[in-house]
Amino acid sequence: MHFDQTTPILRSFDEAKAREFYVDFLGFTIDWEHRFAPGMPLYMQVSRGDCVLHLSEHHGDGCPGAGMRIRVSDIEAFHKELSAKHYGNARPGLQDTPWGSRDVSVTDPFGNRLTFTNAVST
Repeated sequence: MHFDQTTPILRSFDEAKAREFYVDFLGFTIDWEHRFAPGMPLYMQVSRGDCVLHLSEHHGDGCPGAGMRIRVSDIEAFHKELSAKHYGNARPGLQDTPWGSRDVSVTDPFGNRLTFTNAVST
């Protein structure tokens, strides 16, 4: 039996803020968007490399304040990329952890915490 990658669903509340954070700041690409009808909540998939996230404005599709760890092969280059963008709502640092990883943590506009790391704890 094989289990594959997960696709977390993160709650979002504002389409413009989600695009600014995930696309403009973090460098994700919008893969697709769905609304049941005009004016209805947005559900969309964003990705960068093998990292796939779903962002949902639908009530009940996740709770603000979720946390996740996302492995990045070159955490120093990712940190440099984010720092160069001068995003007004976050200036993430590069942190060495007691367990030996290097992390860059950011919180999205909806309270979800994304920790990009060079190692995922087992």
